[in-house]
Amino acid sequence: MDPAWLGTQFGGRELTRLRALATLGEPWAAHRLDAPAVRRRLAEVEVLLTSWGCPELTGEVLDAAPRLRAVLHAAGSVRPHVTPAVFDRGLLVTTAAGANAEPVAQYTLAAVLWAFKKVPFLAADARRFRTDWSYRDGRGELSGRDRTVVLVGFSRIGRRVARLLAPFARVLVVDPIADPAAIAAAGAEPAPLAEALPLADVLSLHAPALPSTRHLIGAAELAALPAHAVLINTARGSLVDTAALEHACAAGELHAILDVTEPEPLPDDSPLYDLPNVVLTPHVAGSLGSETRRMAAAALDELERYAAGLPPLDPVTRESLGVQA
Repeated sequence: MDPAWLGTQFGGRELTRLRALATLGEPWAAHRLDAPAVRRRLAEVEVLLTSWGCPELTGEVLDAAPRLRAVLHAAGSVRPHVTPAVFDRGLLVTTAAGANAEPVAQYTLAAVLWAFKKVPFLAADARRFRTDWSYRDGRGELSGRDRTVVLVGFSRIGRRVARLLAPFARVLVVDPIADPAAIAAAGAEPAPLAEALPLADVLSLHAPALPSTRHLIGAAELAALPAHAVLINTARGSLVDTAALEHACAAGELHAILDVTEPEPLPDDSPLYDLPNVVLTPHVAGSLGSETRRMAAAALDELERYAAGLPPLDPVTRESLGVQA
């Protein structure tokens, strides 16, 4: 993993636990797998504990690690480093994406509740209009009652958001592969995208970035939203057609809270920076700072279970990776 993440994710408590669970050789940590000393160490390694910045685990790397049995990821997506060769060799792969879902769900809950009353946008208006409070009437109905939130994607994050929002709003979930019973158990209702969009006071995205989801929300989908609806994206920027979003937001009625964009960051000349109905945050919804230690703990939980011969809590398979972020 990247040395910076090693220091952030693994403090004294985590390192003490790691040393109690496993025998660490030298070097015990690395961010490159091609250095001679690391290659010699790989020949002995049974478990790789990975995080952001892990190089690709190619066939060549795996050839140097004949005893490797498990790749336990202390972050979310394993796409950047887990290649098909990992699955070809039958290695166990786990993710700490469930732990990463917590702060994203919390960010989304806060964004949705504020979106009901257009709080971030009115705060921007206040800087312009100051004592003239007539601007309060320009953002649609400012109410947290009888609101409908549409979640696109019943992912780890999407299902947490559904449960959090259930006491506050009607929640519709758009996910063609999710179990309707599981959606109902989270306090939500399944719905097709075309039927859900015209009902959305808030549209929140929680789908993975796949070829099939690229620009899932384009000009037609944005036009189907009610006046003064709020789009929240904490998932992947590629889910939204940026040009269509720029056009829709520039027209004035659509509001957006964007923690992710395509590209990321947006170019300096993007009109989204200057629109008062758009809030941009620099990809902060996911785990940062001490929050990342929750993910380290999840990876250590997997290591403890592996050492005890127990099944993993959050495995990643070739098939499941096809529908995950």
